[in-house]
Amino acid sequence: MALILHSTNNNKNASKALIAGEYTGVKVELAKDFQMGVSNNTPEFLKMNPIGKVPVLETPDGPVFESNAIARYVTKLKPNNPLFGSSLIEYAQIEQWNDFSATEVDANIGRWLYPRLGYRVYIPAAEEAAVAALKRALGALNTHLACNTYLVGHLITLADIIMGCNLSIGFRMIMTKSFTKEFPHVERYFWTVVNQPNFCKILGEVKQAESIPAVQSKKPAQPEKSKVKEEPKKEVKKEEPSPVEEEAAPKPKAKNPLDLLPPSKMILDDWKRLYSNTKTNFREVAVKEHLSWFLVRILPCSILVLQVSGTCMTPEGYSLWFCDYKYNDENTVSFVTLNKVGGFLQRMDLVRKYAFGKMLIVGSEAPFKVQGLWLFRGKEIPKFVMEEVYDMELYEWKEVDINDEAQKERVSQMIEDHEPFEGEALLDAKCFK
Repeated sequence: MALILHSTNNNKNASKALIAGEYTGVKVELAKDFQMGVSNNTPEFLKMNPIGKVPVLETPDGPVFESNAIARYVTKLKPNNPLFGSSLIEYAQIEQWNDFSATEVDANIGRWLYPRLGYRVYIPAAEEAAVAALKRALGALNTHLACNTYLVGHLITLADIIMGCNLSIGFRMIMTKSFTKEFPHVERYFWTVVNQPNFCKILGEVKQAESIPAVQSKKPAQPEKSKVKEEPKKEVKKEEPSPVEEEAAPKPKAKNPLDLLPPSKMILDDWKRLYSNTKTNFREVAVKEHLSWFLVRILPCSILVLQVSGTCMTPEGYSLWFCDYKYNDENTVSFVTLNKVGGFLQRMDLVRKYAFGKMLIVGSEAPFKVQGLWLFRGKEIPKFVMEEVYDMELYEWKEVDINDEAQKERVSQMIEDHEPFEGEALLDAKCFK
């Protein structure tokens, strides 16, 4: 009996399960006459996945959604499957690369591509951060592949199926040769993987994008004008720039809203430089002085009142926030927890000029707690960060009360990586600066 996969045939997430089926000999068939936007809004489909996302795998024991989970299920149907490696450490490394593929590669390709296609709001600063984070991820992948044919071991594994499918949308849609040539080992790996017979059967011929998609206009359609007025426009219309030209001569960046805030006496780079240059004996040597400087120089700026053209206004200054991960009970594997925090910090690149952060991973054994301290330009967490960094909603955010001595001491301990922190050892401490 075949498993039914509810999806279109050009969905790279559905391809993961279909390719896994080819390797395992498990028969997976696409649902007949599936129409995106129609079939996934029926009561029958919503019963399988209440939020209507595709793909969904229909099995004799019940539905499974989320593409990586579906691919794992299909792979597990064959006992002792080499797609899961030949040892426990290989299995762990496969899962490691699956997480990396989802959070560092696929997510950042999407943040670069989907706003340009009009599926999300296009914000130049967010795109710049997404491209930087993607390059960082591909750089790490390139280093690993410099001496490895595949991600784990010497044969195709589930990690290669998931990574190959996630990379495929980038290569097809937005990652031009001028972009990928910086990562030659990734290029070699990708073309090796997608040209395997089982990949070709599902993905077909993969061709690399020749240009970066233009940003979709949000302007409403204009009334049709007469041909007399239209034709001169056609004569002066410029050709679309090549990918190289587009990268070499980018359009002027839109002004970040935080750059429009009233000036502050605090120069954030001064604090970051001071923090970076104090590497040892932080508390004994300078933490009290530095923390006092931090709190006095930054936060009181928000209560100054200026007279501008006869109108009173309050400069925004800076605000300080605690954050606590909502789902610490899920942090049962140390490296997965560390990767989760690392991915979050990479996605915060779009606010690097306007923020300073500390993230502590607390505990000597699972489940680990993730707690953070963030300084943001302005009196509140920047709106575009809340919209663009999906991890933000995974944390409880609470503004620091600098008049509370206990909270000030907690700030001090977080800044200096004090251990024990609230009675527990630190697994790691990461700084965003």
